[in-house]
Amino acid sequence: MLFQRILPVAVLLSASPAAAVEPPWGKAENLGQRMLLEATAVCTDGKGHYVVSVPREDTDELEDQLYYGDSKSLVVVPRPRSRNLNATTFLDPRFFNPNGTADYDGVDLRVHSQLSVDTKERTCSLRCGERKVTLEMLPSTQARELLRKATYVPNPQKFAPHALLRDSEGTYYYVDKGFTPAESRNFRVFIGPRGDLKPQKMTNVVADSEGEIFTTKKGQLRLVIDRAQKPIWIEKARKEVELRNVPVEQNLPLIYNELGVYTGIRLGTPCDDQ
Repeated sequence: MLFQRILPVAVLLSASPAAAVEPPWGKAENLGQRMLLEATAVCTDGKGHYVVSVPREDTDELEDQLYYGDSKSLVVVPRPRSRNLNATTFLDPRFFNPNGTADYDGVDLRVHSQLSVDTKERTCSLRCGERKVTLEMLPSTQARELLRKATYVPNPQKFAPHALLRDSEGTYYYVDKGFTPAESRNFRVFIGPRGDLKPQKMTNVVADSEGEIFTTKKGQLRLVIDRAQKPIWIEKARKEVELRNVPVEQNLPLIYNELGVYTGIRLGTPCDDQ
């Protein structure tokens, strides 16, 4: 059985600023790096927001990649989970496209948005859910100048969905975890009605092959997610409330738009400002 003490939420949110990352072309010191820099498209909405689309190298040594931000700082946009999808397709559950494919190589494209780049016609467009926005492609000289001067940083997301449950009265029990693999054992618990879930002060987490127990600071309040039994909320070791599992992957728009946990949060995608 694994046992882990969890840092308070305030500690997790007060982490030091993310360290800069090196862009795919490095310092553009050799021919290959300079060619990659030249081939990278920069699109803008004319309002100070930029989407950078780095193409895949012919050798497949470097995957395509998106960045988003302003002229000074560009954040990494996470690639889709399927290797059959380009980086121009990105997850953003705040926007829903009912015409998208529900299962493409294990990926729900209905909660993915997309950047379209035509380097020959030098045009760009952005689709956020069903909404389409026309972007302008920067001239090569202006694009290179912006790319050389900008700072590149990791994606700003701190947490990702882990589990969602609900009781018969409409109270939701939501658990998220650290966004990166290194932070994946940092959990938070939120409880409340739709639109007003409140964070609970965490103390410990127990996780093993049989299930997970999330213990809050309020005595014996525990959320149990067991593989063999129905999940329950145990209050003060006396009152047990049976919960229903709400599949996370099928309810991402609910989680990001309606629970209230991520209201106003930036996901570091080209749809942040749309």
